[in-house]
Amino acid sequence: MNCASCSRASIAKQGAVLFRTGDEGDAMYLIEKGKVRICVRAKDGHEVTLTELHRGDFFGEMALLDGKPRSADARVAEDARLAVLSREHFLSFVSSNPNVALEMLTALANRLRHTDELLRHTATRNVNVEEAAQFTLADRAADLIAEFGGSWKFIIAAVVLVNVWVWINMWLAWIGKINFDPYPFLLLSTGINVLSVLQAPIILMSQNRQSHKDRLRAEIDYQVNLKNELALNEILERLKALEHSYREQTVDEYDVTKVE
Repeated sequence: MNCASCSRASIAKQGAVLFRTGDEGDAMYLIEKGKVRICVRAKDGHEVTLTELHRGDFFGEMALLDGKPRSADARVAEDARLAVLSREHFLSFVSSNPNVALEMLTALANRLRHTDELLRHTATRNVNVEEAAQFTLADRAADLIAEFGGSWKFIIAAVVLVNVWVWINMWLAWIGKINFDPYPFLLLSTGINVLSVLQAPIILMSQNRQSHKDRLRAEIDYQVNLKNELALNEILERLKALEHSYREQTVDEYDVTKVE
């Protein structure tokens, strides 16, 4: 059976929506000309493009295989000419052309890999965005102080300040004037102790936020892996459905041949 003989042609202008998430899946599309963008809407309202399909690509087969509603939006990115294949014609065409099932499985696997990579990048970006959205002014100040306190700049500045403080007080005492912090430099010691007391909890606050960020990243990684596992199971189920349909078609053809 020729795919062109059981499909109908359709012309779509740029910006046209072919179907949306949740729509009934009653047809599969093959791109003869133009581009189509497959995208989903994230929980925050941001539109995420899963892939952009070109001439020779197909889409919309998922709903035909499992009979469930559409799982993504399809929008025309460039004026396109499409071949539309109904569910009945699609199943009949796949049953009569076994190699099509293998080609479709390969295409689905490639899309899964692409989606996997896309989700990993999206998850990394979402971790930073979500963490930054929860920052307060005090949190940002604590991170800056912790970053400065753990650097060579702080060490050099502390050494220079202590030495300047000590030498100024020793010079004032040597020339016979009243120094503001005589030996054993109790004011300097008190300042250093106060700095240490305040710096320790600030560093712990920054470390706690980093731990929270690591937990959030681990949770998103788990969700990505779970989604990939479910997607792989869907591919296997569709392959089983195609195999079952092919076997039924083969048995029917055998019975017809036997009768003849």
